[in-house]
Amino acid sequence: MPVSLIRKRDGRIVEFDPTKITNAIHKAIVAVKGEDGELAARLSAQVVAIVEEEFKGRIPSVEDVQNIVERVLIKNGYDAVAKAYILYRQKRAELREQKRLLGVTDDLKLSLNAISVLERRYLLKDESGRVIETPSQMFRRVAKAIAKVDALYDKSANVEAVEEEFYRVMANLEFLPNSPTLMNAGTDIGQLSACFVLPVGDSIEEIFDALKYMALIHKSGGGTGFSFSRLRPRGDVVKSTMGVASGPVSFMRIFDVATEVIKQGGRRRGANMGILRVDHPDIIEFITAKEKEGVLTNFNISVGATDEFMEAVENDEYYSLVNPRNGAVVKRLKARAVFDLIATAAWKTGDPGLVFLDEINRRNPTPHVGVIESTNPCGEVPLLPYESCNLGSINLSRIVRDGEIDWDKLRRTIRIAVHFLDNVIDANKYPIPQIEKATKANRKIGLGVMGFAEMLIKLGIPYDSNEAIATAEKVMSFISEEARKKSVELGEERGSFPNFPGSIWDKMGYKAMRNATVTSIAPTGTISIIAGTSSGIEPLFAVAFVRNVMGTQLFEVNSVFEQIAKERGFYSTELISKIARTGSVQGLSEVPPDVKRIFVTALEIAPEWHVRMQAAFQKYTDNAVSKTVNLPHEATIDDVRRIFMMAWKLKCKGITVYRYGSKAEQVLVVGGVQTPSLSTTTTPPPYIQASAEFAGECPTGVCPY
Repeated sequence: MPVSLIRKRDGRIVEFDPTKITNAIHKAIVAVKGEDGELAARLSAQVVAIVEEEFKGRIPSVEDVQNIVERVLIKNGYDAVAKAYILYRQKRAELREQKRLLGVTDDLKLSLNAISVLERRYLLKDESGRVIETPSQMFRRVAKAIAKVDALYDKSANVEAVEEEFYRVMANLEFLPNSPTLMNAGTDIGQLSACFVLPVGDSIEEIFDALKYMALIHKSGGGTGFSFSRLRPRGDVVKSTMGVASGPVSFMRIFDVATEVIKQGGRRRGANMGILRVDHPDIIEFITAKEKEGVLTNFNISVGATDEFMEAVENDEYYSLVNPRNGAVVKRLKARAVFDLIATAAWKTGDPGLVFLDEINRRNPTPHVGVIESTNPCGEVPLLPYESCNLGSINLSRIVRDGEIDWDKLRRTIRIAVHFLDNVIDANKYPIPQIEKATKANRKIGLGVMGFAEMLIKLGIPYDSNEAIATAEKVMSFISEEARKKSVELGEERGSFPNFPGSIWDKMGYKAMRNATVTSIAPTGTISIIAGTSSGIEPLFAVAFVRNVMGTQLFEVNSVFEQIAKERGFYSTELISKIARTGSVQGLSEVPPDVKRIFVTALEIAPEWHVRMQAAFQKYTDNAVSKTVNLPHEATIDDVRRIFMMAWKLKCKGITVYRYGSKAEQVLVVGGVQTPSLSTTTTPPPYIQASAEFAGECPTGVCPY
């Protein structure tokens, strides 16, 4: 009688799967002598035969089966393969012990860093701080809470089947929702959105209302965006007190300090976006506000640029500064001088970025409801006052099969994800009534991607190539089309978003649309660490590096590179150590030229390719695209000017640059690269180093979403 069950290390009895034996043997063979699937299958068959002979009527344990694998390898004369297999077992045992020390039972075989992140911020804990759920139980908790919404629309809905569908795409790391959903779904907190925009009116009452609402949002795990453009400028008259106004930047400092206090008690740090229109009289103070390190550390800041301003820059003309209190022109400045100041400040510190307000509002899906003035902290979701947005990302690295994009799998995942994100809107517990009202009126969702860089590598396509740009457009066009189809279906079944009449969808002839927006490209951050893939649409930041986890420095190598290196026979621990010194494979004779070409890293890619990639995704994205143009330390101010102008002309909705080493505090330090702002010691670290939660987005750590 064939063995049908096996006992896991945690005592669970599960179905015996012989393919896992084949895969384990295959990995050991690849590590020693290259690809040989037939040999792995033959040896696996011998193992299964022995298991069935020795365990008649009994259930073997995982260790029992692994011991038999070692015996079979040695018996067949594959001593080197057996040694590789034994070393693999030892490594897995050490990894399990490290995870055990974290207090987490890993039932999904995630990386140590993923488990570390989950333990710190996601998994439920009891009152003593002890973890009380596994990663799969977390996904089950989330799936159950979000699937329940189906019963609100159809009493006969098969909620259990929907729950299983939601669980499967998360547990398989094919789709993950934004962090607050993973943290709070199925809990008393119940706040599931990552992104909010709050209005800031021109009165003390309105300013401090916004501050209070911000505190409530940050407490529940969300991030906030603000436009301070309605505040009267510094020195302007305040009639009620006969005093003078202190201006937007001074009030931003209050929001910053409040964020600092709140984040000390939370599971994830608060983050803000601060925007000021380029025609505000205090624009110069705003542009230079973060030149001194340690100021407004909880804010990303962006200048709200208009087409009029950008055209004035092109034509070397003057433009007007306007007092928002009365509409009076108070001064005229040379546009190019202001643009140069923006570029210089961004070159020095990474702030400010640019937000292109006119392009955002040309794509505003509900122009009859209001004008969009701000975005969320990372810029990927332009929102009306009090709106929130629920985000989720498809892991494109898991959509490649046999060197090709699996379009059917991608379609299925998109449809499940849109269904999931629409349900989140109803499952959500909103921080204040105004947010619930605005959010449910437009039902915006933002389905995006992660693992795009790894997808390109698996397809054999260099990131900085026309083929990569074409692939980006093809993939995002497909996602957009399928997501809209699903939103239309949901609109027909459940009703369109309330502001649908008069929206762009109504005017385009759609009969129904559930969500005013369906797509958005987020930086993904910690969810890409959980998924074990590259962040958002960013290129790899390093092929191998050292990560600081639990006070220990651990080597981490890109899994796709490791697989290719082992299959093609050039893998070695010495090679990984070499790569980890700079993060790059360029200049290493051990690495074949074609592999070097596809494993280009962020700092090795010319700035223009970063912008072109962002524009390619923006072309088919309803909301916006979070993308950092990472620049080497030697990049010039003129490079930044060119990037900003190129982004506007290519119809991006915003643009952010970060020149490596322009901040003393950053979560990525490249080994062997000495820069003045990072010179805290006489010599740079021997290896490229990343913090536990850095996934490849902005190296300052201000964008954790």
